[in-house]
Amino acid sequence: MSSVTSRLSEDQQRKLLSLFDHVRLHLLYKASVHGYTAADFHARCDKQGPTVTVAYNTSDFVFGAYASKDFTRSGGDVLDDKAFLYSITAQRNKPLKVAGISGRCGFKDGADAAPDFGGLQFLSDDKPEVKSQPNTGFKFEEREMHGGDLKLTELEVYRVESLGDLLAKPWRNIKWTAERREELMKSILNYKPDMSSVQQARVLLVGPVGTGKSSFFNSINSIFRGSMMVQAIAGTMGKSVTTQFRSYSIKSGKGGGVIPVVLCDTMGLEGEADGGLDIEDLVNIYKGHVKDRYQFSTSAPLSPDAPAYQKHSTLSDKIHCAVYFIDTSSISLLSQKMLDKFAAIRKKTNQLGIPQIVLMTKVDEACKLVAEDLKNVYRSVYIHKKAQELSELLGVPLSCVLPVKNYSDEVDLDPDIDVLLLSAVQHMLNFADSFFENQDQEDSGQDLYRCNKNFQPVS
Repeated sequence: MSSVTSRLSEDQQRKLLSLFDHVRLHLLYKASVHGYTAADFHARCDKQGPTVTVAYNTSDFVFGAYASKDFTRSGGDVLDDKAFLYSITAQRNKPLKVAGISGRCGFKDGADAAPDFGGLQFLSDDKPEVKSQPNTGFKFEEREMHGGDLKLTELEVYRVESLGDLLAKPWRNIKWTAERREELMKSILNYKPDMSSVQQARVLLVGPVGTGKSSFFNSINSIFRGSMMVQAIAGTMGKSVTTQFRSYSIKSGKGGGVIPVVLCDTMGLEGEADGGLDIEDLVNIYKGHVKDRYQFSTSAPLSPDAPAYQKHSTLSDKIHCAVYFIDTSSISLLSQKMLDKFAAIRKKTNQLGIPQIVLMTKVDEACKLVAEDLKNVYRSVYIHKKAQELSELLGVPLSCVLPVKNYSDEVDLDPDIDVLLLSAVQHMLNFADSFFENQDQEDSGQDLYRCNKNFQPVS
């Protein structure tokens, strides 16, 4: 039997989670799978602790109710001052939240009744419908709550699980000091690949649309330039903003020499087979056959006869480390198609012996505690659980999963952001060294006397 999955979109889940403090949702009941009856509801939702009921109608409203206390079929009214109703639509940036009328019960815990919050009674008469009674326990406008559409296309119930506050000890130790920042910068600037034929490690950035690949380059570029820079186009569009393959060198200071790492940006991944970055294009990039500024095509991969195809590549042209980008808030919402695409990419990457790292981006947007203080990133229970979840989903060791925050709305450099980003770059260089150590000297012999004329190292 296939797994039961949430119908919530990424935006809907983000808005729903904004109603709570530091929680995650666990799907208990889905009416289209388990049945549209009160008995089906109670069989899966009784004695589950705090729950949130999520209803969907044909008018694109997502609405429902939260109960902080158990359903137990007690047959009585339950006083729950934390209970509330809510409504989510694409037209509202924030969800509507309605608190209960003082002194009224939060919900009715009927022995044979479906979720009944007075104002909203779901699965009325064991049908995919809802009864709406404003001012009965909760005051609301029907047009704002559900648009007057009482026919349900789906009903789900989630257990609301608290993720606690902070771990007693960080799950990774990191020094948040100015000295550590300078130490990391010096280490990166002085890096030399283990192959004499290679002067710069080439790192490929891969990930779904909007996960922060281009923003990562802009952030690293800003750190080494000493001020905010926006060289790579970044955005939040549904389709990939990056349409070309770009190999970005980074200068140390204005007019300075380039640092010994090249960040290569790609078109965003999409779940559909015919959308986003083509895996064959990715393999050609890995092997050094794709020239800078190649315009990606969603209709077909780069042909060996095309002008942008570099037939003779050397070790200096190849990718030495692959980095996958995932938005921390969307980890639980990765579609099976996207996971399948990642699995196919990882298989190709492993076959070529290229080491891989996963960056969890936008950690501040995913966890309020991290937004308040970035130093909480390795003490956050939520971030730790998300890192473990991502490790399992992609099949990579937890040691290869790194939380980061790119520069987004900041106008000045921040030492804490720098330390987290520079630590990630240091890991990339360490992994690139692993790639070089696995190379057969005979395979790279043709590259031994080649020199990158454009490379001017930092003095």
